This record gives sequence, structure tokens and C-alpha cells, in this order.
Amino acid sequence: MKHFISQDVRLAYIDEPPASAAHGNPVLLIHGFGSTHAINWVLTQWVKTLTQAGRRVIAFDNRGHGRSEKLYDPEDYAIPLMAGDAFNLLEHLGIERADVIGYSLGARIATFLAETHPQRLGRVVLGGTGENLIEGSSIPYGVTDAMEVASIEMLTDPVQKMFRQFAEATKSDLRALAACSRGARYKFSDSELAGINLPVLIAVGTKDDIAGDPKRIGTLFPHAHMLDIPDRDHNRAVGDSVFKRGALAFLDGAG
Repeated sequence: MKHFISQDVRLAYIDEPPASAAHGNPVLLIHGFGSTHAINWVLTQWVKTLTQAGRRVIAFDNRGHGRSEKLYDPEDYAIPLMAGDAFNLLEHLGIERADVIGYSLGARIATFLAETHPQRLGRVVLGGTGENLIEGSSIPYGVTDAMEVASIEMLTDPVQKMFRQFAEATKSDLRALAACSRGARYKFSDSELAGINLPVLIAVGTKDDIAGDPKRIGTLFPHAHMLDIPDRDHNRAVGDSVFKRGALAFLDGAG
């Protein structure tokens, strides 16, 4: 992996060239809470799918995640800062315009990036987020406690257990994730979403009980497109073939 410095934080990233003739904008991938670029995008074959479609692909580990620097103050995980990291990576690589795909927390970061730097983005794919973009958080309340308890055996709530199990499986820094879960809770207003004039694809699993109903935010974005990912929950939707096909078609201008 390569590294760069964003806002005094050392971040890890990959920059993969297209496997075939270059086609369309580069694609920036932003992963979800407790995940990494590898888990969210490499192991699920997203990077392979996009590069084979002729896209240059950039993916990074969010601050506090994967091989990026770990921080322990919740204020260091404010969404404007995390979106700033994404923007700074584009600046670092000299990319004038990119499409972006964000999942869950990554979708919240991508939304803020689209709001603040629309001139640098083409099309935006928001996966694993629905009404929680305006009503709640991509990180359910209670996740902080799940990261801080001494043992997973102390947890009874299934959502808390799911997040703790995932964090342990990925060998994440639990203290950094606890800080992130406190700090990355930006809620968008209806008017903020209405002001984003980029084409937006909202893709949510039909069994996702974390994202919230996607239909509400679909009525707010001026140029929204909707994609149901059949029979997939929050964790399993990200690598689904329906999601990949729909996103590729959208990025190529369908709809």
C-alpha cells in the first residue's frame, strides 16, 4: 500500500490502473465503519470489477481503520474531517474529477464530499444508507459500548454483537472505533440533500435494518436513482452482484 498525509494524519491507500482501455472517470471508494479498503472493496471483487470495466480505482483506509493512523479523540472523526481526507487524496493524486462509491459510513462521507466539492465529482453511489442519512447515523447507537466492553460475551443486543464480532474479525483497534462511533454522527438536513445536484444512486439491501428506508432520501436528491439489492442485509449487500451491475450501469450513464 501507499501512504499520504492528510490533515496531519497518515492514511493508507491503493491506486489501481484500469485493466483494459481507460473508460470514464476514476472511481474513489470509501468503506464503512469498522471495515477497510480490502474488506469492503478488494475481497468483494469491487476493485477487480471496476478495473476490468476500464476504470482507475482509488480506495483508502479511513482514519482509525485498517493500515491508516489510529486516533482516539472523537473530534478527530467528524464527518467534515473524514470527507476532507477523501478530497485530499484526490488532490494528492492530481485527480480533477472522480466518481465516488461509499458504503454505510462511507456513503455519509461521500454525501458530505458531494455537498462541499460538487465540482470534483461526477456520479455518486450511496450504498447501505437510507433514511439514517437524515434521521440517525450509519453507526447505530450502542456500538460505542460494544467496542468498549471487556468481552463480547457481555453483550446481548444482536446489533452490538454483530459490530463487535466484525471488529474483532478484522483485528481492528477497538478504542479507535469507539472514538469514531462517537465522532462520526453528522446528520444531513433535507435542504442539504436537496442542494446536491449530482446524479446519485441509492442502493440498499431489502433486508437491511440498519440503513433505514431509502425512499425518503430518494425524494430529496434532485437526481436520485434507486436500486434494491434483493434479500441482502447490511453486511451482505456490499458485495452483491446486483449492486455491482447496477452501479456499473449507473456510472456509465444509465438512468
